[in-house]
Amino acid sequence: MQKIIPHLWFDDKAEEAVNFYVSIFSAFSGKKTKIENITRYPKAAEEVSGKPAGSVMTVVFKLFGQEFIALNGGPEFKFTEAISLLVNCKTQEEIDYYWEKLTEGGDEKAQICGWLKDKYGLSWQIAPVILGEMLNDPDHEKSEKVMKAMLEMKKIDIAALKRAYKNQ
Repeated sequence: MQKIIPHLWFDDKAEEAVNFYVSIFSAFSGKKTKIENITRYPKAAEEVSGKPAGSVMTVVFKLFGQEFIALNGGPEFKFTEAISLLVNCKTQEEIDYYWEKLTEGGDEKAQICGWLKDKYGLSWQIAPVILGEMLNDPDHEKSEKVMKAMLEMKKIDIAALKRAYKNQ
């Protein structure tokens, strides 16, 4: 049993969003990404929840083996950039893939330094693993140049980061 499970609150699109995420992440993770189960609102919860009996209440799903729960909780709460999901990528191909898929229908104004907001309002960071390594280099001049290069990007470009790192 996973000790901590992120719980994502949607108005009424939890199942749609989960299907979207599973379709994206299963390309690289296979069976580690899947819908585990769907719970529906019971008749007893109709009045309190404002949701009709039989409609989707929660969707338990996994992305790369990490469990999440999506809830159709109503319009009271919206996602903010105060929390985001980081996708560590090894290659530019991975970055390009996740960026293209997750930005589809999302907020273009929220795209900066590898951050994006998808069409459901959830914030993501699509970042190469090498970025952390370069930013933590003991040579502060190198890490400064990498930071400066990254701050000018929407989608992260690994080749451009490496050029900045090597001072080219």
